[in-house]
Amino acid sequence: MNGSGRESVVEYGFRRFVVVFAIILATLLEIVDTTIVNVALPNIQGGLGANLEQAAWISTGYIIANVIVIPITPWLALRFGRRNYFFTSIAIFTFASAMCGLANSIEMLVFWRIIQGIGGGGLISTSQAILRETFPSTQQGAAAGIFAMGVIVGPTVGPTIGGLITDNFGWPMAFYVNVPLGILAMTLVARFLRDPVKAQKLPVDVIGLGLLALGVGSLQYVLDQGQQKDWFGDSSIVVGTILAAGGLVAFVLYELFGTTKPIVDLRILRYRSVWSGSLLGMCLGISLYGSVLLLPQFVENSLGFTATLSGELLIMRAAFVMLFTPFVARLAGSGKVDARIFIASGFILVGLSNVLLARVTTSDSSFWTFLIPLALSGIGLSQLFVPLTVSVIGSVKPPEIPAASAFFNLARQIGGSIAIAVLVTVLARQGDVHRTALAASITRDRAPIARTIQRQGSLAAAARQLDQLVGAQSQVLAYADTALDTALITLVLTPLVFLMRRSQQRSAPALAE
Repeated sequence: MNGSGRESVVEYGFRRFVVVFAIILATLLEIVDTTIVNVALPNIQGGLGANLEQAAWISTGYIIANVIVIPITPWLALRFGRRNYFFTSIAIFTFASAMCGLANSIEMLVFWRIIQGIGGGGLISTSQAILRETFPSTQQGAAAGIFAMGVIVGPTVGPTIGGLITDNFGWPMAFYVNVPLGILAMTLVARFLRDPVKAQKLPVDVIGLGLLALGVGSLQYVLDQGQQKDWFGDSSIVVGTILAAGGLVAFVLYELFGTTKPIVDLRILRYRSVWSGSLLGMCLGISLYGSVLLLPQFVENSLGFTATLSGELLIMRAAFVMLFTPFVARLAGSGKVDARIFIASGFILVGLSNVLLARVTTSDSSFWTFLIPLALSGIGLSQLFVPLTVSVIGSVKPPEIPAASAFFNLARQIGGSIAIAVLVTVLARQGDVHRTALAASITRDRAPIARTIQRQGSLAAAARQLDQLVGAQSQVLAYADTALDTALITLVLTPLVFLMRRSQQRSAPALAE
């Protein structure tokens, strides 16, 4: 027991291995499940007779619940005890997964996805805390590196796993696969995991929780549904934007001035390494989740790759992440190398990889065209998560670590949502822009056009072929625009690294997302 009333829960040998295995298993269930379900959406839509808008709520409902839970996780872990809360989160996620598989209507599936999101928010938000306290202070780089593997590699392999499961066993299996793994994780947590502190009787900040749910939930709805509903041309997006802005402003004011027991500690943002690190975490979410969404669509829709080949592309990037992350984690965790150096170089590499992807503007590109861009992306990502975590956490006092970590990980999640919303919009609108520009350049007096007309034998047949070529090339150019925009965001935010303070090693950290 240390001076803060916390009992040491550092583990060694076999017991540490079991605890780490259980925590990573639970974390991967949440992270991988999100991308697995995204792949299965078309099959779910057909199986339940749902339209596109209804099917979109399968993902939207889950993410809204997820982002509401993440910032209040430190409070929940203190209120109920971290082990109890983590075990309950796994149980909720596992039970909801089974009910999702059994759902016979789109309404029931969306309901259970929201419940699943509540449990999932607790998994991703507590596992990092447990890992950090399971390892001694001299091995915090290793703890951060293990967690980083799940966070970065999980979304990468999810689409491949999702495709294999859905194609061979049907969409319910995308949910059922969580059940035995969840039960295993629950069993190990109940048997081996120790709690550093007892549950505390904390008052419930009902008003703060309500404003948080209103503001963050409305924001997530706007981001998820905006492009599909033509943004501010739809009244629900206008209302959602007003509710998001009003709810978040009211939440901030109330938490800072209206209560002495806030459910979220906003004062942690007085540390410049926390707010700048959170912005960089948002940028990390943009780079990671944006590419996971768009790259498979690009290579499958425009280049004719199979789903398996598309998955192998992402796995190739994951291989570089896994290869370099342990090395970076050891150096960043030791404090021998300034973590800011890794962060800056990581964002530069990720930015350069997107610049190279933006140069892939022909529809006959091969698998190996992507080797160098994805290698740079994988190496860059390996230099981001662990050093960012070390820098943010190392800038605050131990009692403030849970709040700092919560903001960092919420920012990463919101960054992913922003990436998806913005890049999907850019893809749709730039596709139209390029199509118009390319169509305007087609005139009969140009030699290639004249040869096409002659080869097809009629103007109508030539027009159909040219229209197909224009459509395909305009989509390739639109994908290139999304990659370039991602590169610009990444490189423009990179100087924020220099606002962060050099990280310091602290003993007995108490990290919680």
